[in-house]
Amino acid sequence: MRRACLVSLPQGFASHPYEVIVVDNGSRGLTPAALREEFPWIQLLVNRRNRGVAPARNQGMRVAHGEYIILLDDDTVVQPGAFDRLIAYMDEHPEAGLCGPRLINPQGQLQLSCRLFPTLNDKLVRRLSSPLAQEVARVVEMADWDHGSAREVDYVIGACQVIRQAALAEVGLLDERIFYGPEDVDLCLRMRQAGWRVVYNPEAVVVHKERRMTRSLFSPLAWRHFWGLVYFFWKHGYLLSRRRLYARLRNQRLAVSPMGTSSGRTPPSAPDYIVPPEAES
Repeated sequence: MRRACLVSLPQGFASHPYEVIVVDNGSRGLTPAALREEFPWIQLLVNRRNRGVAPARNQGMRVAHGEYIILLDDDTVVQPGAFDRLIAYMDEHPEAGLCGPRLINPQGQLQLSCRLFPTLNDKLVRRLSSPLAQEVARVVEMADWDHGSAREVDYVIGACQVIRQAALAEVGLLDERIFYGPEDVDLCLRMRQAGWRVVYNPEAVVVHKERRMTRSLFSPLAWRHFWGLVYFFWKHGYLLSRRRLYARLRNQRLAVSPMGTSSGRTPPSAPDYIVPPEAES
């Protein structure tokens, strides 16, 4: 999968120079020597063991240059012009701190990659096999929206994210206390707390094979994911409902927008992000 991802990268850029940093996080795929031989244009960082998603991605971001950083899973295939479209959108919308593309599976079907912030209730109910679980999943994953236009969202999953360096410098790198999930949610929430917008943009398309890493409820990785969620809820001060979280975000946006920020971005003139009533519970 990593090879297919690397082969697809050049077609994502038609009009922008770029660098590629690969973090081998204790993988068992292509050896570092094989990667360097086949892709001599990459910068390769090698970890002998799996350090976790956030620490490994931070390694790459610390040595990255340029106005934007793209985080990309290695089970993806970038479609022609995808990154050019995302970067153009970010250039045209300086209030956007992070942007994600339309993700599809190898059969061309939409993957629901922009979502509402999680709650413990969501996580527990979705473990059930019932109509209620299906309905909760549809709300959280915004399944009833057509995903046909760009819009502000709570978060986009970390399979592919374009991040403005200025925004990252303001909010900080990924939280390394989270080994695997929800480091992507945490970053998007911190972006919004700082007044940046998080955007889903379907004009850019990336194929995502979406490996499931926590299928077994009792696997070591599943437990690390669980403790990552516990830490996330503790850190952001909510658990069962999004209502208080959204209220704080609205207040923070009102506090940030009149003054702008040190990055020099123009405060957004669009109305505050509107949360559907069923999502606040």
